[in-house]
Amino acid sequence: MADKIVENENKPKKSLVKSGLVLSLMTFASRIMGLIREMTKATFLGTSMYADAFSTAFMLPNLFRRLFAENAVSAAFIPTFKTYLSKGEDEENRNETQEFLKATFTLVSFLTVCVVILGIILSPLITLLFCKKPGNPEAADYAMQLEAWLLKKDEVTILTRMMFPYLTLISIAALFQGILNGHKIFAPSGFTPVFFNGIVIAATYIFSPFTANPARAMSIGVIIGGAVQALFQWPFVRKTGWKICFTSLKKTFTNPGTRKVMSLIAPTIVGIAAYQLNDVVSTSYANRIGEGIASSLQYSLRLQELILGIFAVSIGTVILPDLTGYANKNQWDEYNKTLTQAIKIMTMISIPVTAYSLVTGKELISLLYKKNQFDDASVALTLGAFRYHIAGLLFIALNRIISPAFYAQGNSKLPAAAGVVNFGVNIVLVLILSRPMQGNGIALALSLASFANTVCLFIFMKKLGTFQISYIVKNSLIYMVKIAVYSVIAVIPTYFVNNLMLKIFENNGKLIAYGVPVAVSALVFGMIGVAELIITKDEVVGVVLKKFKK
Repeated sequence: MADKIVENENKPKKSLVKSGLVLSLMTFASRIMGLIREMTKATFLGTSMYADAFSTAFMLPNLFRRLFAENAVSAAFIPTFKTYLSKGEDEENRNETQEFLKATFTLVSFLTVCVVILGIILSPLITLLFCKKPGNPEAADYAMQLEAWLLKKDEVTILTRMMFPYLTLISIAALFQGILNGHKIFAPSGFTPVFFNGIVIAATYIFSPFTANPARAMSIGVIIGGAVQALFQWPFVRKTGWKICFTSLKKTFTNPGTRKVMSLIAPTIVGIAAYQLNDVVSTSYANRIGEGIASSLQYSLRLQELILGIFAVSIGTVILPDLTGYANKNQWDEYNKTLTQAIKIMTMISIPVTAYSLVTGKELISLLYKKNQFDDASVALTLGAFRYHIAGLLFIALNRIISPAFYAQGNSKLPAAAGVVNFGVNIVLVLILSRPMQGNGIALALSLASFANTVCLFIFMKKLGTFQISYIVKNSLIYMVKIAVYSVIAVIPTYFVNNLMLKIFENNGKLIAYGVPVAVSALVFGMIGVAELIITKDEVVGVVLKKFKK
């Protein structure tokens, strides 16, 4: 009997780790390609006005993408779709599910096309939010400032209009991903960003000689890449047996499943909008503070997203269908064990990565970005932001896996409320910190706001009787302290090894001068960290090792 109980307790862990590893491997290539895309951008644009313009223009369709696509699909579509699937495979249920999918596809297409049209029309007005007009006509260089402002404003408008249709394409791709994830098919969706990033990189090199500037060439790549992301997943969706086609708007807005999705999306959009508006506000203030700050923040976030994309998004995507299934069956023990295991996995990854990045941040940025237009000044700008961004890595990662735990129970209001708190804290801190600390203050504000968001989510767990809050918090905090101590022990010798390697190889080319110290430091840090976990027989590592042995 005891053996059976232990076996049942390990099932959520094994299922989570197995699926997480598969999806992480598939997304690893896409995140590496995303980093190469940023390296390409750094090479062609550096931290120039055109880099700021591209970062600003690409942020706008991305904001709406997260509202209508990724998070909204996760919070509203997948739980509803899973409910339809759980009803059975008889003809009546399949017909209901098919009508629901047709209605949802029509809804996503209709809403995003409307937003795209409005975005293209209103682009000149939207641009004014991010491009501050020179305010002192008496200044000696006012004419020069005015000319630079007009150039940037016009470029942001052009790039915004070029990239806004990406919203519709990526929203359809996100819906396809939701259908596949509902069937626990993760690989195609995890791989599509590889095509996207590869196409953007290729387009930059191919079209730059024929466009006014490389930022427009990258924008062309964004549109082509978005289309490929949707088209690549379509055959896999067809294999599940579902038809993707339009239906009438009347049927769309009266379909019970679609109405449920919209009711779940409404509060979710409030929360997601609050969270994503952080990026809008940060970019707006960064553009006002000085040239290059907006793009340096994006380069910094790309490094952070490399880790989050591989692990946090993967784990969050994997646990949502499992948590939804446990919630529908009222299997709350398995539900809480799965969530706690996900938190521990993210802790085991995030805290050591934070410690290592604080020691080798300058070398990482120089190795990845320093070339042509990305000079020492660009490195310094990006490094300052990166150190404050990486400090919030754990909290951002936890937010991305705890929120799905609420969505799995059909509760999107509490994560939305946490998102509003996040937004409010970020706005206040950006106003306070951006002037004295410039880009560093904006990065610090985001990390502190993410911490506030995490605290709110844990507090809100108490409002739902399904969360075993004491079990989750106690196990999570003890594990966080343990991993933090291990990371400090590992990072001390890593610091001295890194400095030694820098002195030995300082007179070599970039790849050797920065690459060798980064590689040797990572090896030292990793060996010490893994040894600590194995010696103490860490439970999370034990589960992972068993999977690799099989």
